[in-house]
Amino acid sequence: MGKFREFLKRKDIEISVQRYFVDAMGAMAQGLFCSLLIGTIINTLGTQLGLPFLNDIGGFASQMSGPAMAVAIGYALKCSPLVLFSLATVGYSANYYGGAGGPLAVLVVAIIASELGKAVSKETKVDILVTPLVTIFIGVALSALIAPAIGNAAQWVGAIIMWATEQQPFIMGILVSIVVGVALTLPISSAAICASLGLVGLAGGAALAGCCANMVGFAVMSFRENRWGGLISQGLGTSMLQMGNIVRNPKIWIPAIVTSAITGPIATCVFRLQMNGPAVASGMGTCGMVGPIGVYTGWIDDIAAGLKTSITSLDWIGLILIALILPAVICWAVGILCRKIGWIKDGDLTLQ
Repeated sequence: MGKFREFLKRKDIEISVQRYFVDAMGAMAQGLFCSLLIGTIINTLGTQLGLPFLNDIGGFASQMSGPAMAVAIGYALKCSPLVLFSLATVGYSANYYGGAGGPLAVLVVAIIASELGKAVSKETKVDILVTPLVTIFIGVALSALIAPAIGNAAQWVGAIIMWATEQQPFIMGILVSIVVGVALTLPISSAAICASLGLVGLAGGAALAGCCANMVGFAVMSFRENRWGGLISQGLGTSMLQMGNIVRNPKIWIPAIVTSAITGPIATCVFRLQMNGPAVASGMGTCGMVGPIGVYTGWIDDIAAGLKTSITSLDWIGLILIALILPAVICWAVGILCRKIGWIKDGDLTLQ
């Protein structure tokens, strides 16, 4: 057992929650952003501007989501170059066999293929043959064996959440908004979770509300401490920057969570806000304005499919209120109350 542990340490194979569910999932979300999400945005621009070459670029980017996710995961797991490059094939196969639940299949398969590839890397004199062969063979074989089941399971869970949100939009609006908003601020990836579950529709709208409540909420609530730099870095970047402060004083999270609980059901019950763009956008919030852009691309797709006649003024009002105005106002107001009763003190929200 001691020799095995020494081998794992030498190969930098660390079996831990941090490595697999924080580092790997975070990297997977970046891979999704750099392929499927950015491709969708470019494709939408091409459609709106009447520029077919942008549609081509967007299509190419979107088709590379599997390889991009797998390579990103391999990078997070500190794979050697031969393993890293081989993961492009593994990611493509896992995403293909995983179907609509491909992102979760890519996460599982890429982690296993990465670690086994690292295990054999540089162990033979013909490393350039052995390492790619082992990584690709194991990755593709696993994709064929388990990716369909993983993808189906992820879609089943996502379908239940979306069905429940349609049946009970008030309760589920609160739950989905809070859970996804919390996931966005924690050092895990809400975007990867939403993508893996295929979370769209009304549930996607609730998820967007929760993400915006945390990002915009923390940005506005901490303006007195962090000024314009903090407003931009949290509002257009990530509320995860507050994680260190949350560990020191968990009460600073109360305003954002309360805001999520309010804006979630407003999104589902009042405006019927739906995320019918890429599922990954449901968990992005206002990061680069990806969430609102995803809602807009969903409107365009629905119009093209004949499911929606036009984008109404109520659509825009709902999106702006849920994504920007309500999170800013509600979180700021609850934050003021928390400061008055002493739960939040000056400096508690200062970014290091």
